[in-house]
Amino acid sequence: MENAIVKVENLSHRYASQWAVRDINFEIRSQGVVGLLGSNGAGKSTTMNIICGVLKQTKGEVFINGISLKDNPVAAKRNIGFMPQKLPLYQDFTVEEYITYCADLRMVEKTQVKKATKDAMERCGVLHFRERLLRNLSGGYQQRVGIAQAIVHNPRFVVLDEPTNGLDPNQIVEVRNLIKEIAQDRSVLLSTHILTEVQATCQEIKMIEEGQMVFSGTLEMFDNYIEPNTLVVSLDTPPVQDELLKLEGVRSIEQLAPSRFRIGYDGDKKTAQRIAETSVNSNWGLMELIIEKSSLDAVFARLSRKNTK
Repeated sequence: MENAIVKVENLSHRYASQWAVRDINFEIRSQGVVGLLGSNGAGKSTTMNIICGVLKQTKGEVFINGISLKDNPVAAKRNIGFMPQKLPLYQDFTVEEYITYCADLRMVEKTQVKKATKDAMERCGVLHFRERLLRNLSGGYQQRVGIAQAIVHNPRFVVLDEPTNGLDPNQIVEVRNLIKEIAQDRSVLLSTHILTEVQATCQEIKMIEEGQMVFSGTLEMFDNYIEPNTLVVSLDTPPVQDELLKLEGVRSIEQLAPSRFRIGYDGDKKTAQRIAETSVNSNWGLMELIIEKSSLDAVFARLSRKNTK
């Protein structure tokens, strides 16, 4: 069986007497974007820094493409690209000088540096700025250069820390599209606190709270973590609210408009079916029935509280 691109086993790290993370376990086995979530101080940055080889863990193992990061760090790091939140840009370098420098740091073969640099700049849409000083680039293009340096050595695994932080809406869309493009042939771990960013780019989510993994699964699983308990109905000839409250499973009624209601129910999935059947039989003129999902913010809040109980 092919090695996981990233495998984290029983990862724990302690600062003095305080454990930052305890017994973190997960795998990333395929291409695509994985979101790394967590509240401030949850252990997210510690986990990310250990995975990138910036910090040596107290306990546990990290394998990158089957290679132990602890036992063989140089070989493992050949498969890692990292863009930190604060980009280490040398402002007086041109774009091409900087990416070339990063290619040398990443041990790209001397005969391949020029091609690797050109390919990374082209893929990240900064080739036409190759001779421009980094200080003269907009925030969006500086982020593109940051991503280019992270992929110049063609790693299988790329970690991006808050890649859209400080960008305007147009720049955010451009960088999101770039991230999804580079994730077509590699795994990308996206660390962010912006849940809309996760929704727009990620297929999977890992969430850490108080140093422990509280969620690991697909975006759809995260989205459905809290069972829906409200639905919205639009009725052409609605009954009085007492009639709706008599329906089995219905707990509350909130009138949103003359013909539109939010109905709280007990979580039984058959409640929506009963409302639809009663509407037809009673000639209420059902025009719309939507089961409301919880927002990502509500799921995040529930998972955050879960680990403190």
